[in-house]
Amino acid sequence: MAFQNPPLAKTIKRAALYLRVSTGRQAAGDVSLPSQRDLTRRYCEAQGWSVVAEFVEPGASATDDRRPVFQRMLEEAASPGRRFDVICVHAFSRFYRNGAEMELTIRRLRKQGVEVVSVTQPTGDDPSQELMRQIIGVFDEYTSRENGKNVTRAMRESAKQGFWNGARAPLGYRIVEAERRGAKIKKRLDVDPVEAETVRLIYRLYTQGDGVSGPLGVKDTCKWLNARGHRTRLGAAFGVGPVHKILTHAGYATGKWPYGVRNNRTGLANDPASIVEIPIPPIIPLELFEQVQARLAANNPRVTPPRIVNGPILLTGLAVCATCGAGMIRTGTTRGERKYTYYSCAGCQQKGKSICKGRHIPMGKLNDLVTENVRDRLLTPERLGHILEALVEKRSRQDAAVAERRAALERDLAAKKEKLARLYRAVEEGVVDLDADLKQRIQTLKSERDIAAAALERIDVHARNAVELTPERIEAFATLMRTKLATGDTQARKAYLRSIISRIEVDDGRVRIIGEKASLANVISGREGSSGNVHGFVRKWRARKDSNL
Repeated sequence: MAFQNPPLAKTIKRAALYLRVSTGRQAAGDVSLPSQRDLTRRYCEAQGWSVVAEFVEPGASATDDRRPVFQRMLEEAASPGRRFDVICVHAFSRFYRNGAEMELTIRRLRKQGVEVVSVTQPTGDDPSQELMRQIIGVFDEYTSRENGKNVTRAMRESAKQGFWNGARAPLGYRIVEAERRGAKIKKRLDVDPVEAETVRLIYRLYTQGDGVSGPLGVKDTCKWLNARGHRTRLGAAFGVGPVHKILTHAGYATGKWPYGVRNNRTGLANDPASIVEIPIPPIIPLELFEQVQARLAANNPRVTPPRIVNGPILLTGLAVCATCGAGMIRTGTTRGERKYTYYSCAGCQQKGKSICKGRHIPMGKLNDLVTENVRDRLLTPERLGHILEALVEKRSRQDAAVAERRAALERDLAAKKEKLARLYRAVEEGVVDLDADLKQRIQTLKSERDIAAAALERIDVHARNAVELTPERIEAFATLMRTKLATGDTQARKAYLRSIISRIEVDDGRVRIIGEKASLANVISGREGSSGNVHGFVRKWRARKDSNL
């Protein structure tokens, strides 16, 4: 049956109106929806139909069926007690913008006894009308995709100009008006003072702690924030995912926020060449961000087991059996109401005495033995100074070589600048003509000048980052470490021990505490010590380095 003028049905049909706009801005404008409502109601009145329901979908795309109101309408159309026989739309583009999906949905509704009619386009079951409807559906789909492509292109161009396209600013920033272009408002990101302090606090907790404990993990950072009333912009509690995202997003330090990383519809990553970096004010120093990334890499479960980073055992991942090299794990026994806990060789416990005879040492005894000896025999200014004496001398020799190279570069840079200045004066005074050979010579000198300047800048960066191992710094480090090992909780003590100790070999008659001078020097200097790999987690295969390089 074709729903055309004049009305064909003598009984009054029940009609439902489906009204849709694509964006929230169109819905808020209160222009498109009232216009659709007026036209569809007048059409139903002309056909003699009774409007019994309205399904309004503000700000939803019709490229698919992921529309709540649309789905509710389809569910009611399929139910035995449906209220309507006709779905009336202003145009088929309001119903669907996918030709194939639209045709399948219309045919399914027709089998259920519900027709879909358009006010502005031909409808019906005549073959020519069905063909026209299908052509209209394909054209609407093409138009939708073309519009989407144009919008994407315009938004990328806006991002290239440094404007913010997102609906919501990341934590730590706020959206401010940058300029007006007619009716359009261009926006940028600016630092939100309150939220920026929260971001800095998250970085400080992860790298330094709260002053009572050592550096916190991601989960403990979340717990600390939530326990003290810190909330996200929407008033929700902080979770591990959002905090980890804040700690890993380079934009907070580089001042460049990537736009167009993923496709909004598919969720797939876009071509890296199409990503645009929007300039924004940085919130944290780049050095702090790199320090956080190094710690995150060290605490990665694929590198360091979570039991080592977050477990309650002080020497897990550090203590190893001196005989077989296996890690020392916790074992225990109960006698009456008392519990006894030991460090035991994992090789013997898990593989038998044919692998290792095994050894056991009370957990408290080994913990106290290690912490007391590290605190009293290593962490004294005199001992640290003696250990690092050779390293300090080596660094002094390196510094002298760097200073000599710096002087040579400065002389070379000054010479290149002087040569260029003489050539420029000669050209200006007409002494020489600017021919092809002279242009080539000038270009060569400029290239050599730029290389020398870049080398000098790199030396300056290294010099700024370098921290001298002065007696004052060594003494301050020793005092801090002794205090933390004496008063800190298990997690803090574990973090500090791991920063200066590579492994602890447990033998029958003695315990050897092993570390690296370079790691110790880096920690005192405020840089990362080791790579973060805990030796107890790395199996000792390929000992001769002769395969699987």
